[in-house]
Amino acid sequence: MKASLHVLYHIGVIVLSASAAISLPYTANFIALKFLAAWSFIENEKIFLVSIEIAFAMLLIISLNYLGNSWKNRKLANVAKQAGLLFAPSGNGRLMQKRLKRAKEKQGTERDVLLMGSTGFRTFVDPESDLHKVLKNCREAKIMLLNPFSDGAAVRAAGIPDQEVTVDHFKEQIKKSIGFLKEINNVRKNIQLKLYGDSPFLKLNIIGDHVWVKHYQAGRDITCMPEYVFQHEQKEHGFYALFHKYFMRHWSHPDIPEYDFDSDELVYRDSGGNEVRREEFKNPD
Repeated sequence: MKASLHVLYHIGVIVLSASAAISLPYTANFIALKFLAAWSFIENEKIFLVSIEIAFAMLLIISLNYLGNSWKNRKLANVAKQAGLLFAPSGNGRLMQKRLKRAKEKQGTERDVLLMGSTGFRTFVDPESDLHKVLKNCREAKIMLLNPFSDGAAVRAAGIPDQEVTVDHFKEQIKKSIGFLKEINNVRKNIQLKLYGDSPFLKLNIIGDHVWVKHYQAGRDITCMPEYVFQHEQKEHGFYALFHKYFMRHWSHPDIPEYDFDSDELVYRDSGGNEVRREEFKNPD
């Protein structure tokens, strides 16, 4: 049965091909006659002829502009690809935020997470935050937050126009962040926390092979800033490698202490990772 259908299919194709070939001269002759009849009418209508010429010129201009813009966009896309830029948001609405959150949760499951931010409260403590579930399901996390007793915290608080945001507000949020990380670390023992003293510059979420970047700008809330996504490139010439090195350079800096979840102390280490001294986590004044 299948063989018969196969033979009939080939016979049908041959018949159609032959019919098309036989009818081609008649079809071409019919089209030519219609074209000549239409042209004999058009060539005597000057207004109609000029209108066609204008329309053709406009179509040509639009086509050339489209090709030029397409070439420029393609060139920019190649530059973005070489830089590792995967996503640049066109807005900051709720739908966009949900999309970014889902992407982080998908990429963060059983992956290493490197996080650099200010207080961390709106990043992972709030149950609706982007990394709340990620930190609970990640393989290992290295987190850097702002030391609330440092000069950098005072500078950042002073640079935010919201009067409710003060250094005491930072202290309270970081306290909640530490409490949240303690709960995870008591179960999984996969969280490391360090507290830096400089005013925050970049908010980095490095999740697996992707890095999510925001910029802390004086006088603006970080939630209003766009978030860019870069992916890891094998050639190591993209921005992923740059941001990763930026994080690791700060992480290994001897002036940035590690927070001990068991003793609530700040542990200072040398470049070799050896413990140098400990300090109580409190206001030095």
